Amino acid sequence: MTSVLAAFLDAYANALRRHLDSPTHATLSEGYELGRRALVEDISLLDLTEHHFRFVTDESARTADPRLAENALEFLLQTLAALDIATRGYLDGTRRYEQQRSRADDLAGRDAFRTALVESLQDGFFVADADGTIVEVNSAFGALTGYGAAEVPYALPHPWSVPSGPRYPDLGTEASRFVIPIRHRDGRQLWLAVSSSSLVEPENNEQIFVGTIRDVTAEHDAQARDQAASRLATAVGAATSVVEVLAVGLDELRRTVGAESAVVSVWPTRNAAPEVYMSGAVEPGVGNTAAPKLDAAASALLERARRRPPRSLSAIPDGAESSEGILAPLGEIGDAALWLRFAAPRAITAADWTLFSLLIGHLSLAVQRARNFDQARSTSLTLQRAMLGPIELPPRFSVHYEPALPPLEIGGDWYDVVPLKDGSIGVVVGDCVGRGLSAAVVMGQLRTAARALLLRHTGPAQLLAELDAVAGRIPGAMCTTVFAAVLDPTTGILRYSSAGHMPAIVADVGARGRLLEDGRSVPLATFEMPSRPEATAMLSPGATVVLFTDGLVEQRGVDIDEGFAKIATVLADTSGKLPREVADAVLSRLRPAAGYDDDVAMVVYRQPPAPLKISVAAHADRLAALRRSLKGWFAAAAVPHDLASDLVAAANEACSNSIEHAYRDAGDDEHIVELTATCDTQTVAIVVADSGTWKPRSADPGHRGRGIDMMRALTEELDIDHTDTGTTVRMSITLPAIKSPVANPLRGTQRGFRR
Repeated sequence: MTSVLAAFLDAYANALRRHLDSPTHATLSEGYELGRRALVEDISLLDLTEHHFRFVTDESARTADPRLAENALEFLLQTLAALDIATRGYLDGTRRYEQQRSRADDLAGRDAFRTALVESLQDGFFVADADGTIVEVNSAFGALTGYGAAEVPYALPHPWSVPSGPRYPDLGTEASRFVIPIRHRDGRQLWLAVSSSSLVEPENNEQIFVGTIRDVTAEHDAQARDQAASRLATAVGAATSVVEVLAVGLDELRRTVGAESAVVSVWPTRNAAPEVYMSGAVEPGVGNTAAPKLDAAASALLERARRRPPRSLSAIPDGAESSEGILAPLGEIGDAALWLRFAAPRAITAADWTLFSLLIGHLSLAVQRARNFDQARSTSLTLQRAMLGPIELPPRFSVHYEPALPPLEIGGDWYDVVPLKDGSIGVVVGDCVGRGLSAAVVMGQLRTAARALLLRHTGPAQLLAELDAVAGRIPGAMCTTVFAAVLDPTTGILRYSSAGHMPAIVADVGARGRLLEDGRSVPLATFEMPSRPEATAMLSPGATVVLFTDGLVEQRGVDIDEGFAKIATVLADTSGKLPREVADAVLSRLRPAAGYDDDVAMVVYRQPPAPLKISVAAHADRLAALRRSLKGWFAAAAVPHDLASDLVAAANEACSNSIEHAYRDAGDDEHIVELTATCDTQTVAIVVADSGTWKPRSADPGHRGRGIDMMRALTEELDIDHTDTGTTVRMSITLPAIKSPVANPLRGTQRGFRR
């Protein structure tokens, strides 16, 4: 027995004896306190009860008190009362513990189930707090972004966000479903579909966001490819030439694939140098000029690329992890190649190759389609020009034809200029009903018939009368309008007749144009007419005549008289311009913003101007004004600019010789130099005269004295006549025939373009 137990049993015996001797409430309280002491001192209940009954047995033997057993039991129960309360508390605590442990076990099972469920998701899972910080992710989230659960939390801005991409949406506020680009930890750019929901935690009443992410890069790339192909197809859809296709197609292709520059080389023939087209920054190895040229290295790259099979792409450098650009043949016949260069080396994914192949395929098809258009248009324009009239025109004429119907650009309007044996010139302008190829067929037959009639020296009225019979036998020729004229350049007499056609406009020098409205009758093959009227007009020196078809002046919603007035106004300011410059001025003034909606055929003629006579003082500083006056007269005489420059230089040299040699000893303004310029149907002549005596020409003039040689080189005929009363220099040239282009230049295009 321990000392603690012995001390407790002695205390218990003494307290029980006092209670048996005199039972009171105080003695019972001693028993209760002994019970609490037993709890503290870990006294066994068995030791306590055994000691109690031994003590009561001994006392019962010593005394015969009948209430002893009852009082002793009362004391024992009071002692055990504290033990009973502690026992019940222990049992309640044990029960609560078991309940809590059961609940904890249940929560742990539920957490394990939630964790297993979240980890089993194929989509990425995340939990974010109210500030957008990611506090929990699953393994699929880490696989999609490269950022797993080991590094949470991920505060804003999230490490996978793309700074240059669209603004990062606020979770749960702007959209519960959205698609964003991200940058994977390994550098790849992906597109994720995000779906999020807002919740409130019951423990702390805080808002959280729970969501999933899914990789939609393949769907996004497929959609982007379709959109890029659609944009490229739309961009090149209206282009009808290779140059136009490349001008818009290379820009769109470069922007779509993120290339810094794009270069295309086209080999017109097997041994010809390639034509270079470029978009974007200047390429290394490509000259920075309006017509770029490739160096040897760049040429070798594109030469190798064009020999590869169609629709095959290769990276530069080949086999490297990062590529500086790509090469590809363009088209199907191995005569073109494409070089795309990136701003910085980058890895090319399978999706990139698919996109590149799709876009380059579309560009190749557009180039081939444009080639077909080019061939068809070139053929049609060549045939159209052949039917329209001669390639060479008499001097002082200019013709223009502008079709309104793409892509073949042919129609039923025509002109013809026919020099006749007697020196006169026949001019015809006509317009068949309809457009396109059918109208061109009718036009060709009528134009041929009209030329044959002119060559028979048929007058304008008789020509239209006989053309009536021809038109009546040509299907589709009914209601054709024609303006026929015969011009005598020497006398300036113009005979004309009109079959329902637009009136010609004549403008004297410095005056507004006037309409030639006489000699009018109905269009061809409409009514039988015994004869057609004819009228006559007199062209003053330097007058300008414009004949045209209705496409020039007829516009929807605009009075036709406004078109006539515009032409008349333009002609008032063009007497000093060449005929082709007059045509350009008229077309520019009347061209609608959307272009002509009908074919336009036009003939411009300039009557030889009056002679030019100039007298200047024999001083070198007076020659500048003489040169200006002479240059303006040459323009009025329809002398081409290059030839006019030669003649001005020759005339200036003749005047300089007169000043320097004929009046070498003169010192006053009494001496003059006279210049006379004349022009007939074919020849321009200049005469320079003075009243002095030229000094003899040195046998060895040295570096000077070459003026006569220069004048002889710049003119066709040169004659210098020295007399006692002065010197006369006569120079002349024959005006060349005007070259009419076989086909219009490709409008709106430029080889060697740069953006």
